[in-house]
Parts: sequence; structure tokens; C-alpha cells
Amino acid sequence: MTKDVVALTKKMPDPLSVIAGLLSGGPDLLVGAEAEGALVRLHDEQGRPLLSVEAPLLVQVRGEAERLLGASEPEVPYWWTEARATTGVKEAEALAGTFVGRIATLVGGTAWPRGVATSIGVVNTEGMTAVPVPAAAQPAVDVLTDKVAVVIQDRPVVAMTSWLADTFRAAAEAELGLQIVTPAGTRLSPTVRGALPGWPSRWVVQDEKCGYYDGLSGAILQWANGLFVTLESPDATAEDPRTPIAETFAQGAADTGERQLAISFRCVHPADDRLVLGGAVESVWREITGEPPAGWGTEEPANLPWSLRQLTDVAFERSPEPTWVVVVGSPERPGLATVRITRTTAGVEEDVTLAFGYGAAEQPPTESVQKAAEALATRHDLQSMLVQVRRARRDLSVPPHFEGPGVPYAFVLGAEEVRTMPGDRARRTPLREKPRELGPRTRPALYYPFPGDPSDLSGWQDFERLMRHLKGS
Repeated sequence: MTKDVVALTKKMPDPLSVIAGLLSGGPDLLVGAEAEGALVRLHDEQGRPLLSVEAPLLVQVRGEAERLLGASEPEVPYWWTEARATTGVKEAEALAGTFVGRIATLVGGTAWPRGVATSIGVVNTEGMTAVPVPAAAQPAVDVLTDKVAVVIQDRPVVAMTSWLADTFRAAAEAELGLQIVTPAGTRLSPTVRGALPGWPSRWVVQDEKCGYYDGLSGAILQWANGLFVTLESPDATAEDPRTPIAETFAQGAADTGERQLAISFRCVHPADDRLVLGGAVESVWREITGEPPAGWGTEEPANLPWSLRQLTDVAFERSPEPTWVVVVGSPERPGLATVRITRTTAGVEEDVTLAFGYGAAEQPPTESVQKAAEALATRHDLQSMLVQVRRARRDLSVPPHFEGPGVPYAFVLGAEEVRTMPGDRARRTPLREKPRELGPRTRPALYYPFPGDPSDLSGWQDFERLMRHLKGS
């Protein structure tokens, strides 16, 4: 299993401390740099990688180490230096532990996971053999077949780190699926859950009872023909596959009282050099929580303090290529959004998926949803918006067991969409409650309310009826 280790330090690791860390295996190992120096690797005598080290990342957002690692962190700002040991090589794991141990000792800080830095002495690498290329061509890839890239992650939360983001891109370019294998108890960040494409990509959870199962569907899995596939029931037919479901997955269905307010929306802005991006996310965040987002980044951990100007500059520099960013809240009010910014023929589109978490003794502030919708409709070129209430974890991570589906609380149709719809179809709906107008009466957006009770899934029937009606079917 690939071993991930992290050094959290108040000072940036200087070149001498990094060199000392890289000498963990003695002077005989080879060092190579890739990605314009952003990635450094230790190789064996045959040039096969043993340890991959990322450039230190300055984290200026409070709570990211706790959210992603379950670790205590220094006061912000601090430096996050991450390394990965190559699969199945015991000495490589020792190298990783010694590397972060030396960094933490020389610079001043802590190593994660706790206890990984058992020694800062030289690791005996005599006779060590590493996995061959191309299986290790990507630092995060543990197994590579002609169908999938398999990534084994032993972390509390599998996040969209730069390692994993590069693997997503490489797998897509090679037209391969991506299968993430984790031990029981590991959770996914919503960023990873939202980025997983369809079959054959999946989240594979190790389980002592059934071996492996799909962490999102519960289907029991087996390794066959170069990938994890669904175990077929002996009673399966073409009409009824009767897919076996892991007992562990089903047992996690108890209602803990925790809730999430999930919001997804799209804004389409006219292309303009003066356009400032991110304002839509900030407006919703302020209406729901009373404060702006805490930070953002192009990977996890989110390392930059919230800034509309910096986000806009990054998107414009990358245009016409799309830009993906993650936005996070404070530890006191968990919130996480992913924003995809794309230049299209219609203008500049912002696709946002956002969630806020609430404990059993808290209530999602659904009374603020309409105000947030009105802010989007009147100031941020809203096209559409869907709000749901979900039975799900307050910390927003995705567990490897069943969580009930969300139920619609509100749907909003932007003013331009209302204007272009024939007749008064947008206002005359099959719902029990009439839509409410948002914004100027001469050009309003429409807000369609739903019951929003997580125990009543009939809200989806109303939502589907509304969608069919608006499409004219």
C-alpha cells in the first residue's frame, strides 16, 4: 500500500533540510526532479521511484489539517510538505517516515500520521527493489492495467490533492477508469466524490466480511480481468441482476440527526474584461452563514485566504481552458464548494456545488435560502438553482455507508430562462404552491418551494413533475 506522510511546519523547509530528508536512504539513492521542480523523487539504482516529494505548500486557511488529516495544526500560516512512498516496499515507507521526521526536526513542526517518524537515522536500502514503470509513472498510482488506474489511499479523508488531481487527468487522457481503494473507515472529500466519473471508475472499500464493496452503492466487488467489478449473484438474470450489497454499507443507515444544506447553481455572465468571478459563491455564503468563505485553492488542502480578485486572475490566466477551484468555510461552520469556471459561446459560466453541515442540535437556516436565491438572481446572472436538505454528516465528508438521498427544498429559474419560456408556462405549474417572484417585477426570476422534509421523498415526484412541465413534456 502506498504510504502518504505529511510534515506540518511553521517555517518553510529550506534546501538544506530537504537535502537532509532526501539523504534518508544514504548517498547511494538517485534524486530526480519533475514537473519543473515541483516534484522530487528518490530512485533505486535501476531508476525506479521509491519516494516522491511535493514542493512545500503554504497553508493560510485555518482547519484544513484537522478536516483532511484529523491532525492538530500549527497556527496559520504554516507549511504542508507531503511525500508518498512507493507501493509494497517496506523500506520505502521507512524512507517516507524518516524524510518527514527529519524535516519536522530540523525546521520545527510535526509529522503525520502520528508515530510515523520513528527514527531519523539512515534507512538500510541495500537490496531494495521498487515497482517498475509505468505502474509508478504517476506518484499516486499503485496498479495500472489496460482498463483502470488503481490508487490505494490510507488516509482519514481522500482529498483532491495535487497527486490525485494529476491522476484524474492522466487517467482521463489515457481513457482509463480510476478506482480508489481505501480501508474501512476512510471517507471521501466531496471534491473527490463529485469528480469520480462513471463506470469503470469507483470507490472500492476493503471489508473484513465481504472482501471489497463499492463505497457509494454498497455493491460487493471482486477483482477480475484487471479491474474491480460487481460480484454477480448466482440467482441473477438479465432482468434482475440481484446485486449483493455489503452488510457494512447497509448498517450505516441510522439517522444521527446531522443534516446538510446542499445548493447547486449555475450563473452565466456576459464575457467582459471587468468581470469579477466568485461573487456568486460569496453572496450565498454570506446569506446562509453570515460570513464570507474562509479560503480557496486549486487543490486540497485549500491554502489561500478568500479573495475574489485572486480567483478571477487565476481563471483569466487559464482561459480558454476551464478552471476548477475548491472553496472552504471556517471549522465552526463547515462549508465546502467546488466551482468550475468555463468560457462558452454564452459567456463565462460558473457551475457551483455547495454544502453546509449542521449537527443534531442545529437547524439548517432554510429561511435564508430565498434571500440567497434573490441575490443570485438580481446580481449574479443566475440561470438555475436547486436546494436540497440531506441526512448527512456535519463535516461534509462522504462515508462508506448508506446516506439517504436529499430532498428538494427549492428550485429557482433565472430571469432570462423565465423570459424565454413560451407563454406563462413558468408561472402556471402543477405544484401545490405558486412560484414566488424574485427581483424586479418587469424581469423576475421564479422561486419554486418544496416541503424539504428529509423523511418525505415525495418531494422528488413534485420536482420531476415541475421539470417535465417546464420542458413542455
